Amino acid sequence: MSTLQLVWFTLIGVLFSGFFFLEGFDFGVGMAVQTLAHNDEEQDQVINTIGPVWDGNEVWLLTAGGAMFASFPYWYASLFSGYYLILFIILFGLIIRGVSFEFRHKVPEKNKNFWNWTLTIGSTIVPFFFGILFISMIQGMPIDASGNLSATFTDYINVFSVVGGVALTLLSYLHGLNYISLKTEGPVRERARNYAKALYAVLYVGLVAFAVLMYFQTDFYEKHFATTLGLTLVIVVLTVIANISVFKEKELLAFLASGFTMIALVALLFTGLFPRVMVSSISSDYDLLIKTASSSPYTLKIMTYMSFTLLPFVLAYTAWAYYVFRKRVTVNMKGY
Repeated sequence: MSTLQLVWFTLIGVLFSGFFFLEGFDFGVGMAVQTLAHNDEEQDQVINTIGPVWDGNEVWLLTAGGAMFASFPYWYASLFSGYYLILFIILFGLIIRGVSFEFRHKVPEKNKNFWNWTLTIGSTIVPFFFGILFISMIQGMPIDASGNLSATFTDYINVFSVVGGVALTLLSYLHGLNYISLKTEGPVRERARNYAKALYAVLYVGLVAFAVLMYFQTDFYEKHFATTLGLTLVIVVLTVIANISVFKEKELLAFLASGFTMIALVALLFTGLFPRVMVSSISSDYDLLIKTASSSPYTLKIMTYMSFTLLPFVLAYTAWAYYVFRKRVTVNMKGY
């Protein structure tokens, strides 16, 4: 395995980490539109918290997919062909979620609730099926010697993958509630804190179930015992910190802790996969490896130069956008 192969495997993990940190609270806010807000004014207030940034946050997913396509074409081919229906559902969720921001703002008032529901449903579909995708992938899928993935329904949908989907959805919702608490004033802010206080107890149960199933359903502990145990403990500690911060009304710390929980989860999945990118349930001889699934050294070299030249500008723009829209959102504030 070359240094550039390792760099690009790590970079894809970083891009997915950025996506779930940033877009994770977007999904949570979308879910909160119909579950937290009690009237039209509060729904507008909740949506306005992410109005200036939600579309920029989705770029992290596009970049991660593009980086995978360019740097690990065999991984991309197996994943996107084998998970075609799952990815189509995710795309459907992203589409109905995206258009709802514009349509709810332009339709007559009587039709506005329909687009509020599409926003909430789309924001729930995406993290749930991402959880299904990643958890079934680390369990192992029927990949043959040619890298073709031919799976049945139970390969995708099983107890572990459903637990993973529910856990990621709940993590996103809590991340969104913490963001709403950080970005709003008034009853919505207080209600978001109260919801979070109740839901962290549910999350603990989900984390225990996830950890137990990961022990029995993957080879992570067998191949990477120390890092798997360490990152699992990090996830638990970050969850406890976020929970305590909610009760102490330390909103920024709660938000950062829930966001870093997302990053730790992605790190757990990627370190557990290493040095593989896809696990074959047929035979370990058919696993897709980093060293065999990547592009040519020249391609990786050119991509590295381009990425590290442009990346500082992208990060600077993202930081600037969040700084500009850093103020809390109040009821009846103009926006989306």
